[in-house]
Amino acid sequence: MAPQSIWRRAQDELGITTLLESQRDVHLLLLTRSIRMFAYGSSTLILAIYFAALGHSDTKIGLFMTLTLVGDVAISLLLTLVADKLGRRKILVAGGLLMALSGVVFASFSNYWILLAAAVVGVISPSGNEIGPFRAVEESTLAHLTDAKTRSDVFAFYVVVGTLGAAAGSLTCGWLTQALISAGWAEVSAYRVIFWVYAIAGLTKAGITLLLSAACEAPKPVAENADQGEEQQAFLPTQTTTPTTPPPKKSSSLLAQISPSSRLILLKLCALFFFDSLASGMVPNSLIAFYMERKFALPQGKLGTVIAIAGIMSSIGNIFASAIAKRIGLVRTMVFTHLPSAVLLALVPLPPSVIVTVVILVARASLASMDQAPRSAFLSAVVLPTERTAVMGIVNTVKTMSQSSGPLLTGSLAQSGNFWIAFVVAGTLKAGYDVGMLTMFVSMKLEGDKSKGGEVEGEQHEMGEASQGHEARLPFDDLSSDEDLDDRESPAAIMKSRA
Repeated sequence: MAPQSIWRRAQDELGITTLLESQRDVHLLLLTRSIRMFAYGSSTLILAIYFAALGHSDTKIGLFMTLTLVGDVAISLLLTLVADKLGRRKILVAGGLLMALSGVVFASFSNYWILLAAAVVGVISPSGNEIGPFRAVEESTLAHLTDAKTRSDVFAFYVVVGTLGAAAGSLTCGWLTQALISAGWAEVSAYRVIFWVYAIAGLTKAGITLLLSAACEAPKPVAENADQGEEQQAFLPTQTTTPTTPPPKKSSSLLAQISPSSRLILLKLCALFFFDSLASGMVPNSLIAFYMERKFALPQGKLGTVIAIAGIMSSIGNIFASAIAKRIGLVRTMVFTHLPSAVLLALVPLPPSVIVTVVILVARASLASMDQAPRSAFLSAVVLPTERTAVMGIVNTVKTMSQSSGPLLTGSLAQSGNFWIAFVVAGTLKAGYDVGMLTMFVSMKLEGDKSKGGEVEGEQHEMGEASQGHEARLPFDDLSSDEDLDDRESPAAIMKSRA
């Protein structure tokens, strides 16, 4: 095989071809994601240390992170509800401005309650992960800017640029603060420089968002006619409409925007995500950095390097997530990469050596986020295109709600000298989540594993599954695009032809 052919195949497998051929809006969304995660990574490294330097107790640090996440739930849910109506670009711009506001307040004030108010009303990530309405809106936008065959590739790079951005932020923050402190700056003053950088990143993100085109906005409702097959007939075979029947009045409720068959699968996913996110909330990157600094007295530069290396390894793992998903399916990829990382998380407090601990953290990071791109693709595949923003908004809200109690638990454990217990409990919860995902969803026909019958075989088989809601949805790899669904015989079309 010629080297050029090998390189071309590698590009296709890793999704590089998809990325290069994607439209300008996709590239801009990936850029704003990387800038945002750079800001999150930089602030997260020193967030808990900054509060400790201000004289706040471990319990108050945990309480701050919990209340910040609780406030984010309300704001994110509100913005997600109105995102498609008000305009996705406007919501993303507003989020960038709120980031800038939070950065300015954190760089200017020391009062605990003022900082808490800025974090709740604005955008500050206690965990280094996504917070605010950004992810739900961006993933929904990316889902309709891409077709289903390439969607997992785009989501993989969405995760990759995020982890690389966070790694770059941690590395920059660690060495910058260490250099400033070595130059004679007060510790608190050095940390405040990072929050000025955070504010600048928020303004930059808002500015780039203004360059997005109108194609990023939610598609307008289509008139009630036979051309609605893609959104109604192919996915909802039991729903019948007539041309003369006016469409029902839409409710402003977020849940009302989701079809009954989607609600069942959403309920299962939210139940599982609750435990996974609770575990994530107990050991966010900010508290991992705090734990490493307290146990091994690592300087900020080395601490930032450790977190950055973990982020880089995470990015490398994410590059291969899409290729693996094409081979073994979305759910199997999610579980078989995430479960080992859960075990490694529980082992973090065991070694007395900093080197062994760092090895465990890096190994865990290389696997921990490989489930994100398949999970986003999975969510996009199992709901209607018009439901994606609402579903992803609800999922992110549930995850943030459950995550919010984690820092408070860890703060209480740290205050009593039992910081290590948080890692063991978190690892156990995450392992339980993985087992639940495998049990509930591994048999769904969305994995594209054609060696195991990914194609629905026969009209009778289609009709039998039609009564089971989402079981009748098309295999993931067969969803070549939203428009291509019209070219297939859906269960609804079959029933119509028999009538």
